[in-house]
Amino acid sequence: MPDDTHLGAQLRKIRKRRGLNQRELAAASGVSLSLIRKLEQGEITDTRMETAHDLAVALRIPTSALLDRDDEETDGEAAEEWRPLRAAVQVAASRTGEAPTVEGVRELLPAVRKAYFANHLTELTGLLAPLLRDADALGDSADARDVRSHLLQIAGSVLTQARQYSAAETALRRALDDAPDRLRAAGIIATWSWLLVRQGKLAASRELATKWADDVEPRVSRATPEELAAWGWLLMQASAANLRDNRRGEADDTMRLAQSVSVLLGRELPRGTERLTTWGPTTVRYKACERHIVLDEPDKVLRAVKPTRLGRAAPPQMPSGLSVSTEYHRHRLDVAKAHTMMRQYGEAVGVLTDVHTNAPEWLANQRYARDILGDVVERRRTLTPEMRMLADAVGLPL
Repeated sequence: MPDDTHLGAQLRKIRKRRGLNQRELAAASGVSLSLIRKLEQGEITDTRMETAHDLAVALRIPTSALLDRDDEETDGEAAEEWRPLRAAVQVAASRTGEAPTVEGVRELLPAVRKAYFANHLTELTGLLAPLLRDADALGDSADARDVRSHLLQIAGSVLTQARQYSAAETALRRALDDAPDRLRAAGIIATWSWLLVRQGKLAASRELATKWADDVEPRVSRATPEELAAWGWLLMQASAANLRDNRRGEADDTMRLAQSVSVLLGRELPRGTERLTTWGPTTVRYKACERHIVLDEPDKVLRAVKPTRLGRAAPPQMPSGLSVSTEYHRHRLDVAKAHTMMRQYGEAVGVLTDVHTNAPEWLANQRYARDILGDVVERRRTLTPEMRMLADAVGLPL
């Protein structure tokens, strides 16, 4: 008998309450009958967010009623790679030798930010883990709390990407405690809301982002660009959680408001001290395409991007003078996913290859990329050298 706590048990219980058999649920949701059977029998105890969303839509329930993910990477080489950073965040270390200074820690912050924004994650971990140890020893002055908060915010973001969820939550909780002002706090909360979405805790993510969006909503006539950006990002995070939790009306409302904020701003802001992300009309367009993926509208994603001379869809670039952002790379994965959904497998592989060329370490930590490539491999009889290279890059067993 399957364990009554897993996703499949919830699915089976709700399906029966709706008076559906497994075949009828498969037809209504678009999820394969074999996968539904394996979930309900406990052969598979976890599934993709998009699959849970499709099942929830068919059953007319919030996705969170089915899903509370616990897919943290805790074993193997992937987890071992992050051990030093996890320890720096979670374990207080005794110190010997010369005491660090705020000035000394702050001098290394630009190198940390550069490695983070360039997605050089190995280099970043080598810098960040010992620097966090130094930051812990700085005491509780305003300057010490400021620099420590920023380092912990970066650590929380990286650990979320790497699916080290417990350590990520610790980092973000500590970053919020040390945050010097509401703008830094809003940036931390936006990252925390994303962490909760990745864990499948959609109701918690929605509530957190919505509460903080209400709290930081500025008086528009007097708002600074950074205040608008903080508010806009929280609105987008609330919309993303609502959409995945099958709350379409609330998702649409918050996304429209976020779009209005970006239009009011009228330009793309580079990543700042408080924000680890870009913000503006281009970033919002990326998120609009992400919505189309969730809503099973891949054609709208591909219509929103321009074809390259090689025939592949290219997302809108950052405005001139701004560096390529993680949001841009994430959007390119949405484009690859759209190609896969349209059975354009060669185009999907081409986009993934481009991302690998430009951000190999980032791609290696994206489960989304692994899932996209898995769909391609499953549907192709023969594998090209390009596919095999990508499989090695994202850890997809062949």
